[in-house]
Amino acid sequence: MRTLLVLGAVLAGLATPPVPPPALPERMADTGGGSQLITAEAPGLDATTGTLTWWDRRGGRWVKAGSAPARFGANGLAEGAARRQGTNTTPTGLYRLPYAFGTERAPAGTAYRYARVTDRSWWCQDNASRAYNRWVEGLPRDCRAGEAEHLVEYRTQYAHALVIGFNYDRPVRGRGAGIFLHVNGRGATAGCVSVPADAMRRVLAWADPARRPHIAVGTRGGPTAITGY
Repeated sequence: MRTLLVLGAVLAGLATPPVPPPALPERMADTGGGSQLITAEAPGLDATTGTLTWWDRRGGRWVKAGSAPARFGANGLAEGAARRQGTNTTPTGLYRLPYAFGTERAPAGTAYRYARVTDRSWWCQDNASRAYNRWVEGLPRDCRAGEAEHLVEYRTQYAHALVIGFNYDRPVRGRGAGIFLHVNGRGATAGCVSVPADAMRRVLAWADPARRPHIAVGTRGGPTAITGY
C-alpha cells in the first residue's frame, strides 16, 4: 500500500506542468510606458552576439511577437551612461526610437517616419560640431568628413534602420553618436545592434510609433542586466 501511495504522489507530481517564468518585459523595472517593446539581450558584456525580441502588450501582459539573432559591438557592450565614443561598444540602457531610415524604400506596412538616404545624407559624429549625433543633408562646415558617416556608403547595413535614441535628446560630447538598429554587415558592429535583413523588415512592419515602442539593450545578469531598466 505504501508503495502505491508513493507512486501515486510521484505520478501526481509529474502530471503538474512546471510554471513558466514570467516574460522578460514582466521582469523589467521600466519598459518605457508604451505597449510595444524591443529587447536586445547579450549573455555578458564581452559578448558580440545575442537575441533581439519584439513584444506586444496585450490583455495586461507581454506577448512575444518575434525574435532574431542579434549582433553587438566588436568590443561587446558598455553601460550607456559611462560609454565613450570610438570604443566599438554597444550602449546598454532603455531608449526611445525616434525615426527610421534606409538606402532602400520602407518595407510594406512601415508606420514610422522613414527618411530615405541620398548621396548627401551624413550622420555627424564630430564632437566639435553643432550637428553632433544628427542626420544632416549636406555636410556642415563644422563637421569633418572623417568624423561623420556617409550613410549611402553602407547600402547593406543601412538598407533599413531605426535610430536608437542613445545620447540623442541632450547629446553629451564624447559619449557616442550614430547608434542604430540595422541590417547585419559582415560581422560585429561598431556599437549598433544589427539583425538579419528579413528580421529588420519585420520589425519595421510591426513597430507602431503611436504605441511608443522602446528598445532595451543589456545582458542577462549583473549591473547591466536587462531586467534592471
